[in-house]
Amino acid sequence: MTATPIPRTLAMSLYGDLDISVIDELPPGRKQVKTIHRYDSNRLKIFKFIFDEIQKGRQIYIVYPLIQESETMDYKDLMDGYESVLRHFPSPQFQISIVHGQMKNADKQYEMERFIKKETQIMVATTVIEVGVNVPNASVMIVESAERFGLSQLHQLRGRVGRGNEQSYCVLMSSHKLSQDGKTRLETMTRTTDGFEIAEVDLRLRGPGDLMGTQQSGILQLKIADIIKDNELLKIARKDAFEILKLDPTLSSVENRPLLQTLAKMKAYRNIWNYIS
Repeated sequence: MTATPIPRTLAMSLYGDLDISVIDELPPGRKQVKTIHRYDSNRLKIFKFIFDEIQKGRQIYIVYPLIQESETMDYKDLMDGYESVLRHFPSPQFQISIVHGQMKNADKQYEMERFIKKETQIMVATTVIEVGVNVPNASVMIVESAERFGLSQLHQLRGRVGRGNEQSYCVLMSSHKLSQDGKTRLETMTRTTDGFEIAEVDLRLRGPGDLMGTQQSGILQLKIADIIKDNELLKIARKDAFEILKLDPTLSSVENRPLLQTLAKMKAYRNIWNYIS
């Protein structure tokens, strides 16, 4: 059961021995989260938007990929971002929570509780809030250096808002220096909120990983087929395989004897199921 299909989850659901049920409707009263992409040069307009939402009584998440500035990665960091937010939203008119992975659990819980109780209007955080946080009054998710995050993470972060009946927004901030994959991820997030469609794009970008193991992404070394390009053909092959097993479960007929012989040879190898095409 998943709210955010990762590439391996999608591949297993498509090609594994699984029955699939998909819930593609929002709970009653919920509105679709509006997602937009903005460059760092638009920051002042975004701060104005945050101010307007706070004036309506809403709360805001601002998520950073790093806690502190990195010498090797040119991404926004939480400590510098917190200072910037503080300058634009000064105390005592505004109250800000700060949460990151290097804090003690008790301190994180204290800051979370302040936000939940509406004692703070803005939560500045890292991805520690990615799952398990439910604040229906939070209407805006700002993701800084959004190009740094994978699709499943962005989808999870967007899921922190839109939990009440008011219109919610997800703003993906980035620099102008975007890789092609980065552009694809941000374009996908602004185009759709469908977790399965997002996972299909992620599957193309990252590969399905290991269907028999635990690796969640990476190229699947099928002998013949390509799990992306041959998507429809693989579905037909799977359907045909089930039909053969239904009609001749022991593969004892003359026409299925080559299959039985091939299967016997395969059993001599370890992990052969990873590479069946």
